[in-house]
Amino acid sequence: MSAMPLPASADIAMHQARQAQIAQPLHAKSDAKIDKSAQEFEAMFLGEMTTIMFEGVGDDPMFGGGNGEKMFRSLLTQEYGKAMAAGTGTGIATEMKKMMLQIQEQQQKG
Repeated sequence: MSAMPLPASADIAMHQARQAQIAQPLHAKSDAKIDKSAQEFEAMFLGEMTTIMFEGVGDDPMFGGGNGEKMFRSLLTQEYGKAMAAGTGTGIATEMKKMMLQIQEQQQKG
């Protein structure tokens, strides 16, 4: 005995439910990527601001100076930016995340 065909509305509802199940993990992955990107942007911004701040700071006469300090100072300022963004930050990451989510929603609609 063959199964009775489902009404078109039930078929559509089942299809929409399947699509929602598929889209949910993708949406969660996308949110995680957006969080990471926003956090990285804030860290980069803060690192650049810290670099500018250190331009006015001279070498430590006792231990500083030389090419080694110049080379590693950029790495230090990058790490300062990452540490500040990982802490309370400045709110740049939060605003970037909002903007990226809005763009994503607009792309999904259109």
